Amino acid sequence: MILSSKVTEKEGPKLNWKFPRIFWTSNFAELFERAAYYALFITITLYLTQVVGFNDIWAAWISGGFSAGLYFLPTISGAVADRIGFRRAIMLAFSLLTIGYFSLGAFPYKSIVIPSLFVTMCGAALIKPVLSGTVAKATNKENRARAYSIFYGIVNIGSFLGKTFAYPLRIKLGLEAINFFSAAMTLIALILVFFLYRNIEVSTAEVKKFREIFRGMWKLITNPRLILLIIIITGFWIIQYQLYATMPKYVLRTVGKTAAPEWIANVNPFIVMTCVVLITHLMSKVKAITSITVGMFIMPVSALCMASSPLLQSITGDKVPILGLFTAHPITIMMIIGIIFQGLAECFISPRYLEFFSLQAPKGEEGVYLGFSYFHSFIASLTGFAISGYLLTAYAPDPTTLTSEQLKTAYDHAYYIWYYFAAIGLTAAIALVAYNSFFSYKDKQKEKL
Repeated sequence: MILSSKVTEKEGPKLNWKFPRIFWTSNFAELFERAAYYALFITITLYLTQVVGFNDIWAAWISGGFSAGLYFLPTISGAVADRIGFRRAIMLAFSLLTIGYFSLGAFPYKSIVIPSLFVTMCGAALIKPVLSGTVAKATNKENRARAYSIFYGIVNIGSFLGKTFAYPLRIKLGLEAINFFSAAMTLIALILVFFLYRNIEVSTAEVKKFREIFRGMWKLITNPRLILLIIIITGFWIIQYQLYATMPKYVLRTVGKTAAPEWIANVNPFIVMTCVVLITHLMSKVKAITSITVGMFIMPVSALCMASSPLLQSITGDKVPILGLFTAHPITIMMIIGIIFQGLAECFISPRYLEFFSLQAPKGEEGVYLGFSYFHSFIASLTGFAISGYLLTAYAPDPTTLTSEQLKTAYDHAYYIWYYFAAIGLTAAIALVAYNSFFSYKDKQKEKL
């Protein structure tokens, strides 16, 4: 039972930060799961290429398929969790994750890695709706917003910790060790939920039928207004996913093996955590589409910053002094600046996207459509990673495939990669303006009839 504070008429309702044990159990489980996932994900393309032996293109397609599955399957896996019960689902999910992560580290062979990633993907897809669903069911209308603020804070902390640990593990023990770290994190979570997680009852009315899920998906696919919006917003996420698809290999190949792409990627959650509340507050009085559009135009700026390292290098050389304390490579500096802009763009877009998306859905069917609102991440994972594989092959190829003579000039135009993503971002931003103008005009015409 959720404890509540006494309320007096003069004082007004007091904030209640007390939650049942199952809520905190779910949060700690989420912390370990996110740390495991992001430790793997920031290094997944490196692992597939350097350890398993896939070329950049195959590594990109496999990684993209893994990420895409994580956004496609939860709608279905949520229905499975409702049927077998949350406790069984969460135990199954962490068991699959532990097996998947461990087998990735223990058996780095092409014939085993893809099945291992599939097992991991199924576990991660099953855990998503169960943990977020537990938060919803362990709270009430009065404290649910505060509960989710804690939950999403834990998500970001887990992301930050996973990538922080990934760097020293890679440098000192090798990429395989990161998979064992992830397996250890999910095993701890499995033990935690085994002893502390109690089942939550799901009413028959809440259990979704599979035909309802696929009917909702068909409604979305056949709704031009929503599909267009998803495709346009995908432009933002294609660039965002380059933190994992392109950036690690790009930095290590152009700066050197001791570079820390894992720590560079942590700039994104840091900016989001520190700026999202302020930016959302500042933009609260403007329309959702206005806030999203600002973010969409910031995104190509981030890619242009990443492409600008040769300009900085021409001024400073290979070392940029930072407050007289240490030096950093120009590529590292411009990558960090670009990621700062990415984080700011996310602050403008993400909090308002669901609001705007729901407004485009037919009246009374917002809930059905919101279940598929993250379809953009499914598309962006496949396309973003695939594009990355081909661009890396063209402009920043795997050094093990080059001769010593080729290596001297192999990365002279590596920064061209970011011009492609800047073009994608700018096209998406302009398309969003055109989209809004077109449908706003159509809505006004309907009102006149």
